[in-house]
Amino acid sequence: MARFVIVPQWQGSPSSRAMQLIDGAQAIAGDLPRSSCTTVEIPLEAGEAVETGVHRFSALRRSRELLELELAPIAEPVMLIGGDCGAAVGAVGHAAARHPQLAVIWLDAHPDLHTPDSSPSGAFSGMALRAVLGDGAEGLALRTGIPASRVVLAGARAYDPPEEEAVTALGVHTVDAAALTDADALAAAVAGTGADAVFIHVDLDVLDPAAMGGVTASVPFGVSLPDLIASIGRVRERWPLAGSSITGFAPPSPAAAVDDLGAILRIVGALA
Repeated sequence: MARFVIVPQWQGSPSSRAMQLIDGAQAIAGDLPRSSCTTVEIPLEAGEAVETGVHRFSALRRSRELLELELAPIAEPVMLIGGDCGAAVGAVGHAAARHPQLAVIWLDAHPDLHTPDSSPSGAFSGMALRAVLGDGAEGLALRTGIPASRVVLAGARAYDPPEEEAVTALGVHTVDAAALTDADALAAAVAGTGADAVFIHVDLDVLDPAAMGGVTASVPFGVSLPDLIASIGRVRERWPLAGSSITGFAPPSPAAAVDDLGAILRIVGALA
């Protein structure tokens, strides 16, 4: 049975609806086996930047410390349920410590490749993948980052100019949302990394708005749910899963949460 760690972190999001990410994480957790779930008690306060260029840095740093304490004794793969996508960075670090040749698949409508200097908002969620690479504010970026040659950014379609430049300069593998209609496209990109295990991150805004309404910043022309499930399945046929994360669920109401939970639980099943 999968091990779930619930991280209802909201401080990394730039959205005015950020606190609904707490409701989203709790709604997903409510449909998971209680005996397999652990919840990290995230600070309620917003926190301060502390001259880092990262909005709410102090609360985000405390959240990371609490997550790392929770993950430290766990030897098996973990599925992190967020919260904003910045929470996934600590889970990637946990997986990488056990799999030095890990590849990270980052499925997200947004590239999340900003640095504190390039970010227009200062929100950590827009820096999360850059932090996985080891770049960014100390205490949030991984100390030993995942090499860009072992990172696959898939489904992204809302690039800021500095992120477009970063993809080219860093050499991150990319797979367009449209390419994911071919179930083998994602696996082919992972094969090019030479990795021996994968971490799969799913920010729910990677899905087309027709398939997922409860996100804070939906982007048109996203991935369909069947194509996402099929792409994950092809990857899992070829590589062991070292960990995973699902983030970005921010339902505007309990009724809206029910509408989206069926799709989310299919993603949980594909990863578990």
